[in-house]
Amino acid sequence: MRTVTLAPENAPKAAISAQVADGFFSRFLGLMGKKALPERHGLLLSPCNCIHMMFMRFPIDAVFLDQEYRIIKIIPHLVPGLGLGICPKAKACLEIPSDTAEKLGWAAGQKLIATHMAK
Repeated sequence: MRTVTLAPENAPKAAISAQVADGFFSRFLGLMGKKALPERHGLLLSPCNCIHMMFMRFPIDAVFLDQEYRIIKIIPHLVPGLGLGICPKAKACLEIPSDTAEKLGWAAGQKLIATHMAK
């Protein structure tokens, strides 16, 4: 799975590293069964405009993005098993550890820039 580093346009120090899940099975499995995400790491689901928290073990922030990686909506602290996130206009969803979006100062309207890609 390839990895991308994403940061808001004017805040490169607020970056995270995310694995890209862009195939059917990688999106289907997502973070199910994982025990946690390391700090400043995430999973970028693409395409994606809806997520669930079934079979998850830890809370996350869901950051919904448009086709240009502009943040449309942030749903903080989705609860394992019960959480659901929907954003019909989204093209992707970045799943990050709970409270990360707030700690990094991310907000709706910010554009995330891919600063590095690797396999």
